[in-house]
Amino acid sequence: MLNKIKFSCAVLASLSLATLALAQPGRGGRPAGQMPVQISSPVINPDHTVTFNYRSDTAKDVKVDVQFAGKHDMVKGENGVWSLTLGPAAPDMYPYCFVVDGIQVMDPLNPDWFPNEGFKNSIVDIRTPESPLIHSAQNVPHGAVDYINYWSDSIGTYGNAIVYTPPFYDKNKDKKYPVFYLISGTTDTEEVYFKVGRVNFILDNLIAQGKADPMIVVLPYGNPSKYFPEGTDLRSKGDMFSNDLINDLMPFVEKNYRTINDRDHRAIGGFSRGGNQGLSNGLRNIDKFSYLCSYSSFTTTDLPIYDDAKKLNDSLHLFWLGVGTDDFLYGSAVDYLKFLDSKGINNVKYFTHDKFGHTWMNAKCFLNETLPLLFKPNAKTQSMQLTVEPKKGEQQLTPQVMGKLFARPVVSPEYNADGSVTFRVSAPNAAQVELECQMFNGTKAMTKDEHGVWSITVKPDEPDIYPYAFVIDGTKIADAANMYIFPNEGFKYSLADVRGPEPGMQDMQDVPHGKVSYRYYHSENCGGIERPMVVYTPAGYEPEGKEKLPVLYLIHGMTDTYETWFKVGHANIILDNLIAKGLAKRMIVVMPYANPYIEMNASGQNKPYNAMDTDLITAEIIKEVIPFVESNYNVYTDADHRAIAGFSLGGRQTLACGLGNTDKFHWVAAYAPAIFGNEYETNFTNGTYNSIKDIKKNLKLLWLGTGSEDFLIHASTGLDKYLTDNKVKHTFYNPGGGHTWMNCRDYLELTAKQLFK
Repeated sequence: MLNKIKFSCAVLASLSLATLALAQPGRGGRPAGQMPVQISSPVINPDHTVTFNYRSDTAKDVKVDVQFAGKHDMVKGENGVWSLTLGPAAPDMYPYCFVVDGIQVMDPLNPDWFPNEGFKNSIVDIRTPESPLIHSAQNVPHGAVDYINYWSDSIGTYGNAIVYTPPFYDKNKDKKYPVFYLISGTTDTEEVYFKVGRVNFILDNLIAQGKADPMIVVLPYGNPSKYFPEGTDLRSKGDMFSNDLINDLMPFVEKNYRTINDRDHRAIGGFSRGGNQGLSNGLRNIDKFSYLCSYSSFTTTDLPIYDDAKKLNDSLHLFWLGVGTDDFLYGSAVDYLKFLDSKGINNVKYFTHDKFGHTWMNAKCFLNETLPLLFKPNAKTQSMQLTVEPKKGEQQLTPQVMGKLFARPVVSPEYNADGSVTFRVSAPNAAQVELECQMFNGTKAMTKDEHGVWSITVKPDEPDIYPYAFVIDGTKIADAANMYIFPNEGFKYSLADVRGPEPGMQDMQDVPHGKVSYRYYHSENCGGIERPMVVYTPAGYEPEGKEKLPVLYLIHGMTDTYETWFKVGHANIILDNLIAKGLAKRMIVVMPYANPYIEMNASGQNKPYNAMDTDLITAEIIKEVIPFVESNYNVYTDADHRAIAGFSLGGRQTLACGLGNTDKFHWVAAYAPAIFGNEYETNFTNGTYNSIKDIKKNLKLLWLGTGSEDFLIHASTGLDKYLTDNKVKHTFYNPGGGHTWMNCRDYLELTAKQLFK
């Protein structure tokens, strides 16, 4: 009988986890159907070929378009899975997408994507464990990657940027560092040099090898016009990017980071349009910058400084320009180089011929070449002559290339004055286009105009952040015009952030802002791999100050990532606002990545994914995450000052880790936890959870929240009753709504107000 009960619970859990994996962001978070046969994509084979898989029963034609091989037809097999193996390819990172009946689609099975304002590509990372690439995450000391928000008078709103600080920055409190301002290309976001260019890992590796000096790297957002609604008249603001960079971002960085604030210790550069912006600002401000780097770019020749070669040569420690001979900007870049030579301006020229032209393979290569030269005054002596001629087959900046780079803009989503939102997508050949959005149940049909653009206007019941997607003739895609993506290991929805007349707790307000840092640690628990986490520190946090802070460990749901609590849950903004209003204690929030299986298997380990298991992530938090945090942050190290919380599968893991280690956590909060049937009873007797006696003795807060429409509500109500029957003091919060991040933000706000009090 006992075995039959165990088997029934296992079946129930498997079906429910299938629901978690398939749950669409419909209003109630209901299951989307039966669990299909599991497939993976991309599959990197031992010979460096890559197998791409895409499931669609309805598609008539599916292609894969990958940077190392171009566009190829895929073959439909059993169970509606389209497949194709391409390569072999040289180890590197390559953008790719599927083209389904003419519509570009990210790989819904790949967690890695290319951040961009427009096109949406996935990334395939072909590795060589025996010979790590320049951008590989190696077992070396890692710097931190900070997301910052700063007020910009030049723009008239908050700006975004990313700041890399080198290893041991927080430990070396008396040391100041030089700064490299590094700008991404057209339609790229501030994330691209981090997520695709991997500047943090490249610099970590170079510093560890003694080839580059420790430095701070600032990644600005190159297109601040995107901060404003479409149609806003921005002419009075002039060159917003340059004004913001010089007058707002640089002062913010120099106030909030330990920088050496003189021209000899500032560099500027960028890729493509970012290279143009970098050169333009560097040449116009030689009193501020002495190292200039252009990657696959050029800039105007109409600057007075070119006529004073001696002044420019005396001022610049490095003027470095790199371009691929197969880049469509090669001709323009070479013309610029010849112009510099004709003016007698010293410069370093660097050419590649094997990295597919105007690509981030080249951008990474150029970074690896220039970072060792920065902040070394003799770098300009390493100059080269212009001797390379264009290769046959050089890309050209044709109208077709221009059309691909700068497609006819579609504004979506557009936020209207009455609180409604207009969604648009270009699909001129589609027969039917629908909007799937968490604002309503199911889908709504969209209407096509004479340009082939489909649109619909919808007004939500209340302001919030709503995931959405377009369904084009049965194929689901993210909004290509929207750069805000829901981080997920599976399908990546776009996000519509609908604001009300007054800012909510999840909206950025005029309060002191904390910092969100991406940190990397070495995990022996997961087979000796480098693992990421996100860490929020409140405004005014000092790594070596007198104030120690408590820590909340906050775990994401199934198929979510370590970014989701930050980018969708807005945990940092909620804490900023609560702390500023005196409603929450100052605390650090650690958001670990609770699914190590992807990285474990990418490193060569054959570890089958087991979502039900809680032992691996519990051991990871106890043995790896907590020691890293307590070694690198100014925090209390006792259970009274540790809390753990999580959503969905993260709620399941929270209960196992928190209730199973009440000597380490005295504050436990589970949000719609993925527990099934009455397994919680077994967990109290088999050692997964501590005894009821220990929980009563140790916990200062046990908090459970699940929406009344959530498909996991039954187990939560059962756990609530079990705790009540056993006289365990706890809170059970049962609002409306389903298995959504709208509810999660509510849960976090409510629990954050109670923690550490």
